[in-house]
Amino acid sequence: MPKPADFDKLTPAQKLEARLAAWQNHEGIEFADKEKENEYRFRAQILADVVKLRKPARVPVLIATGFYPFPYAGYTCRDAMYDYDKLGKAMMKFHADFEPDAVASPGLYGPGKAFEVLDYKLYHWPGHGVPETTSYQCAEAEYMKGDEYPDFLKDPSDYFLRFYLPRVFGALEPLKELPPFTNLQELPFVGPGIFHFGLPHIQDALKKLMKAGEISLEWFTRVVEIEKNIITSLGMPKFQGAFSKAPMDVPGDTMRGTKQILLDKFRKPNEIIAASERCAQLMLDMGVRNSVWGGPPTVFFPLHKGADSFMSPADFKKFYWPSLKTVMLGLIKEGLIPFMFVEGSYNQRLDIITDPDIPAGTTIWYFDKTDMKEVRKRLQGWACFSGNFPSSLLKTGTVDQVRSHCRQLLDDLAGDGGYYMVNGAVLDEAIPENLHAYVETVKEYEI
Repeated sequence: MPKPADFDKLTPAQKLEARLAAWQNHEGIEFADKEKENEYRFRAQILADVVKLRKPARVPVLIATGFYPFPYAGYTCRDAMYDYDKLGKAMMKFHADFEPDAVASPGLYGPGKAFEVLDYKLYHWPGHGVPETTSYQCAEAEYMKGDEYPDFLKDPSDYFLRFYLPRVFGALEPLKELPPFTNLQELPFVGPGIFHFGLPHIQDALKKLMKAGEISLEWFTRVVEIEKNIITSLGMPKFQGAFSKAPMDVPGDTMRGTKQILLDKFRKPNEIIAASERCAQLMLDMGVRNSVWGGPPTVFFPLHKGADSFMSPADFKKFYWPSLKTVMLGLIKEGLIPFMFVEGSYNQRLDIITDPDIPAGTTIWYFDKTDMKEVRKRLQGWACFSGNFPSSLLKTGTVDQVRSHCRQLLDDLAGDGGYYMVNGAVLDEAIPENLHAYVETVKEYEI
């Protein structure tokens, strides 16, 4: 359903309330029965309560899933990316059996066939570079050269088309021969600007891109169907909406790689700052553009290079935080909720991220390994927070250990609201009894 006609005239707070209401009222969704609709409303309400820093009827419990649903259902990790029937069956079984309070998206796994057609180099995935029973792995490399910051800053889209994409997708290597599209201005320039598209090797690259597009369209259609089926038949809302990245992570993760971007802090500090500022508007636009009315008004950020282990607090304030804050404030202005997944630890960042310019009740902070008692001291009453339940305990611990750890976290963190339970890193392996104990302990807890 479309946004209200007067949406752009609303204040940021009013926009957020309108988005939350559309999500909670499941606009555009029809359920299997009234019971499932009521379950959806209850779960959406307790999630909305913790986001708005209210005490919920009970603590919401989520499961950050990696590939665990597939071995649990008797499939391989590769099946998740190649067999959409198995993808749907595994995700439905996982949600029906464990009953978390929000849907884990089946879109996490990606269309493996499309990656093969394009000869994708940035990742290894199950059956392609890693075993079929293993999660995917990032294969960082210097896909942007150190002297190419000016080219990227001048025109990011042109840089991606003619430099980055030909390096990260082997099938698209011929695109490096294309001239800039900005050449296509006057009649005499058109012929010289488009004849490259007649060259057989460039046509072959475009055909492969079209083939990958067809595969991805089929995958996307099935993912939407699977997700909708889980929502309507089990009464579970989505909680993770759109996706974006911290601006510095764009060159850091995707283009330069960890080693090079950290060296660039010393060798090319001005270039990193300029690239991050340039990416800020791109990442803001991505978050707003991909947010669906009636879906969760959250924009998920996997935070990488800003972790304690990668840079000092001073460097975090200089290189990482300013552009990220710009994106967050831009999303908040649009009534969207920045959903920050802090991978690694932010024990040295808590005083920085609790920025007074960011209004209370407008962000979610999901922590991996940060000290949660310190998180509560600084974030309580300012932002929704979660995380730091060790995923490893769900594989290596006992049921009693899982229940004990859950209760300790709940006792320490849940009393005043604004908190939900989730494991600190995505789950690839677990003992089913442990995962049941994890969910049940949270649902039984009285606040």
